[in-house]
Amino acid sequence: MNHRLIPLLLLAALLGPLGVAHAEKADRAKPMNIEADALRHDELKQTSVFSGRVVMTKGTIVLRGARLDVRQDADGYQYGVVTAEAGKRAFFRQKRDTLAGVPDEFIEGESEVIEYDGKADNVRFITRAELRRYRGAMLSDEITGAVIVYNNLTDVFTVDGQRTPAANAAGDAPASGSRVRAVLAPKDPKPGATAPVPALPSSAPVLRPSNSLGGDAK
Repeated sequence: MNHRLIPLLLLAALLGPLGVAHAEKADRAKPMNIEADALRHDELKQTSVFSGRVVMTKGTIVLRGARLDVRQDADGYQYGVVTAEAGKRAFFRQKRDTLAGVPDEFIEGESEVIEYDGKADNVRFITRAELRRYRGAMLSDEITGAVIVYNNLTDVFTVDGQRTPAANAAGDAPASGSRVRAVLAPKDPKPGATAPVPALPSSAPVLRPSNSLGGDAK
């Protein structure tokens, strides 16, 4: 088993309890607004290529990079691939739904290539990938790896620390920094909760009551 691939349910549980904060589900139905220096559109193929300081917004979703390739399928679902400038990383940000009275949460991610799948409603970060979760202005969790996939519908993350399939096929050895790395903040305790009392080790002496003050001493 590849231990560099974090199990879906485990990582989902670590990064946020279900029912408390989810990705903005309304974002999926929002229109895609794009700004760029140049555009090439093919009406027949339903594809568009935006280049130069690209900024895409879709509800609370923000994508930034040097180039954005967008296509739309026959059912109207949109797909986008954002590519960063050489030596830099593209950027992704999305607000998460939170309960009343709970600080706003945001998901941010960076990588050299970011793929957005409107039908599956997931985001894929490829090469030098990093994903962060903020509670208010405070950084809560941080994940890095070669490839990170974030599913907006299920709030499940997968992280792969392996190198790309092309590099593996070529027989290249994994880079020293190719392992998955995670910093996960503890969840806030529930109101009124008390800390558990640690159990005594099995080797600890057992204290017994005595019926006399002096015992057998003379």
